[in-house]
Parts: sequence; structure tokens; C-alpha cells
Amino acid sequence: MTPVPQNRYVWFFLLSIVGLVIDLGSKSVVFGRLNYPGGRSDWTYGFFGDWGSACFLTSINEGALWGMGQGYTWLFALLSIGAVAGVLIWLFVYRAANSLWLTTCLGLIMAGTLGNLYDRLGLHGCVRPDGSAIYGVRDFLAFTFGTYHYPIFNAADCFLVTGAIMLAIQSFRAEPANNLANESQPDAAPTVTTGNSSLQSKA
Repeated sequence: MTPVPQNRYVWFFLLSIVGLVIDLGSKSVVFGRLNYPGGRSDWTYGFFGDWGSACFLTSINEGALWGMGQGYTWLFALLSIGAVAGVLIWLFVYRAANSLWLTTCLGLIMAGTLGNLYDRLGLHGCVRPDGSAIYGVRDFLAFTFGTYHYPIFNAADCFLVTGAIMLAIQSFRAEPANNLANESQPDAAPTVTTGNSSLQSKA
């Protein structure tokens, strides 16, 4: 089995750590200035002739991506822990890290998973008016397209979606297993025919 190049370990953990710092740092800055809930930036950026717009709007999502599964933070926290273990095993036990592409997309997924897991464990310190802890993901990137308000998200979600798209692309690029199996088989030894008998040449 081909050993994993040492630089893949460095690249994976560097990408994961930098992504995690970007996610947690941006959440901390925005929530520190705008507070929760419903803190909105005093600016709105318009694009496509003001058909679309973007601003900061603080929100805490107690579900999964795009607000699905509200109230099941504990379940998504457990799934996140399982995803972290799965990524590490796939990369370094099953040698997926031999592929730079897979190392990159799984590094992004790890960064996003850890960022949102941090929030789901309540480590951000956000509390309700009664002082009780909030276990949910901090979101603040708000986009509007016409009359449609896209679900609020964060940097961790961007990393997760980018990594997932890269995995999907990889699935189309991957060579079918049966082709690999055929290529790994040695060529059949040629057969030499002499008179009425067939002799198989030996390598």
C-alpha cells in the first residue's frame, strides 16, 4: 500500500486550522458588534442592479444546513463528531490523502464541521434573555435575490458546500473499479501452435 506523503498531513491540518480560524473569528467579530438576535449591519450591498443584496444579520440555527431539523442540535453534534472521525480514517487509514484533490476537499469539510460543532456544543457563550445557554450554530451572512431570502449561513457552511461539490466532481472523475482491476491483471501468456498441439510459452 502506497504510504501517504508527509506534505499531505501538513496541507490537510493547515487547511482545517486556517478554515476553522476564519469561521470562528468572523462569527466572533460580527456577533460581538451586532449581538443576537436579529442584529443587522448598517450597510447593505446591492448587486445585479439591486436585484440582489447582501448584509450581516445575526441568527442562531439550532438545526442543520439551511435551517432543517430545528431542535435536534444534539443529534447534529453527534453526526459532526462521527464525520470528523470518518474523514480522518478515510484520509490516513484508507490512504485517500494520496490524492491532493481529496485531501483539499476533506480539509475544507473538516474546517466547516469543526466550526459548526464548536457552536453546537455551546462553546460560543451565547445565552438567551433568561441566561440559559444556546446550543446552535451562529449564522450572519444574509442574501436576498429579488423577493427570495436565502437561508442565513456562515463561513463554515461555505467550506462544507465547497468540499461537498469537490467530492461530487471527484466521483465523476474517478476511474471505474473494474477498469482498474483489468489493468492490474498481467497479460495472458501467448500460445504457440506446433502441428496439432498447442504449447503455452513460459515467461
